[in-house]
Amino acid sequence: MSRFFATFFYVGLLRPAPGTWGSAAAIPVAWALHGLGGFPLFAVATALVFGLGWWATVEATRGKDDHDPSEIVIDEVAGQWIALWPLSAGLWHAGADPWSFPYPGWIGAFLMFRLFDIWKPGPVGWADRKSNAFGVMMDDVIAGVMAAIVVALAAYVAHVILLV
Repeated sequence: MSRFFATFFYVGLLRPAPGTWGSAAAIPVAWALHGLGGFPLFAVATALVFGLGWWATVEATRGKDDHDPSEIVIDEVAGQWIALWPLSAGLWHAGADPWSFPYPGWIGAFLMFRLFDIWKPGPVGWADRKSNAFGVMMDDVIAGVMAAIVVALAAYVAHVILLV
């Protein structure tokens, strides 16, 4: 069961680039969660995925030399969802159609998250060097926060500065 969750329903077994597949698979699930319950449901689901991912990663790597095998992508799901928080929160706050998830927002979140997850600048790299399940999860959480900041700034520029 831990492998099922750690690989995000076996998406992590897709090749090449399982992390990118995991991030891509996270987006339609995020859209569904946002549609069903707006940002509050999406935020709670993100916290649950983090906790479940931490547990699944501990179990999936128990007794193995590799603490972060490429098929574990639940960490990418958590990070990608955090990167999508500004989009979900903004739509929810604005009272927009709960089933809308405009493409510039989710594409930007996807690209920025993948950039920070692959590049591993500063604190992302620090977390990635931890040889435990917490580090596996946290490098993507931090990459997600960094991506969310870029998405929020881009939304501010697009919706406040350019539309003045």
